[in-house]
Amino acid sequence: KVMRGELGSNYTDRLRKRYAGRVPGGADLVTYWFEKARAQIEAGQCSAAGLVSTNSIRGGANRKVLDRIVESGRIFEAWSDEEWVNDGAAVRVSLVCFGASSVRPEPVEGWAAMLDGHPANAIHADLTAGDGLNLSAAKPLPENAGTAYLGIQKTGPFDIPGDLARQWLNLPNPHGRPNSDVVRPWFNGLDVTRRNRECWIIDYGTEATEAEACLYEAPFAYAKAHVQPTRNDNRVAETSSAWWLFHRPRPNMRRAIAGLPRFIVTPEVAKYRVFAWLVPSIVADKNLTVIARADDATFGILHSRFHELWSLRLGTSLEDRPRYTPTTTFETFPFPEGMTPRDTARHPAGSPPCMAGDILAGNIAAVARRLNELRENWLNPPEWVERVPEVVPCFPDRIVPKPEHAAELKKRTLTNLYNARPAWLDNAHKALDAAVAAAYGWADYTAEMPDEEILRRLLALNLERSGHPC
Repeated sequence: KVMRGELGSNYTDRLRKRYAGRVPGGADLVTYWFEKARAQIEAGQCSAAGLVSTNSIRGGANRKVLDRIVESGRIFEAWSDEEWVNDGAAVRVSLVCFGASSVRPEPVEGWAAMLDGHPANAIHADLTAGDGLNLSAAKPLPENAGTAYLGIQKTGPFDIPGDLARQWLNLPNPHGRPNSDVVRPWFNGLDVTRRNRECWIIDYGTEATEAEACLYEAPFAYAKAHVQPTRNDNRVAETSSAWWLFHRPRPNMRRAIAGLPRFIVTPEVAKYRVFAWLVPSIVADKNLTVIARADDATFGILHSRFHELWSLRLGTSLEDRPRYTPTTTFETFPFPEGMTPRDTARHPAGSPPCMAGDILAGNIAAVARRLNELRENWLNPPEWVERVPEVVPCFPDRIVPKPEHAAELKKRTLTNLYNARPAWLDNAHKALDAAVAAAYGWADYTAEMPDEEILRRLLALNLERSGHPC
């Protein structure tokens, strides 16, 4: 998006075409210089290079360029995550020195590489030491496919305040359909980590024609006045012509959650890796990753220490805030046997436990429900709020603070809860971790088990299931 805005679509398309198969389309602009330098080294036109990038080069689409560097040569010195101040902007960067396999600078005698100022046998593509876990070897697992999606990308001021949306819900239309067809609550990451901002959105789905859209009079008039002007000069032709539709309406995501009573979301970027439930009447923004599952067992596994560690190491980061990426964090994560997304699609929650695996899943589900209930009671104490039914029954109730508790309720956010991590929350997570560890068959698990040991076991499972040698 930034590349197109700064460089223009023509240049961006030509650049991506030139580097097709070498640099993924979603990679940052800086990664093209890494690949360009790698290709020059491979061709013998230079022997080594040292480049600076944002620290997000360690994961996601960006890391593919470091994968190629390690495959064709070696990284002999790197700083994985450093502060960097440039023209007043404080960011976090990675510094990477690499060359041909034959280039062997020896910063410390007897060691092959230096990472973050310390000797290492080698440096992996995720800028971790070669004498430790090589999590960059983890592969996407087929049983996880078709489950995690980015939310919609609107590209235009489709969002509206709740008061205006509720006015529209009471208005008639010439074709007799209600405006609730196209006017819905809208959540992004802030609505999960903080409080619900009471934002709604005009959503015409994925294929509505202009003739169909204009039948919803008030929403269409608003979109024509506010959205269409912002689309007139858009460089993407289909975005300009179908201005009443989101730029990326995510039809696959919509199909995946269709028919579910609820689905799981997690913010793309957040201080803590938290998961929450939404109902299908809420539109999830691109700042949320949508996991198309409704069972408590999946919710519990994702919220366990094991998935959190995995996502921190295989995800990327924005400055010092971890970023969750569906491809590298969700699709590679080895769920317990019999509880993978493929299994939960075939055997939804609610089926009676009849085998050991079902009992283990039921234990996780029970503890996960308890964690969610405790959190919800803390976020919205019944004594402090009133639940007001929405104008349209299919939409979730409004949570309205009682006047005397309004100021206190503003402070009740998931971020503040996990900042404080009270004893009850810590105990609930420890119980969840124990239930998930039992599902993995780790009878020796305790809360003191080192992170590296957990990651080593998860990586072994990933490699076993993906058919790659350990």
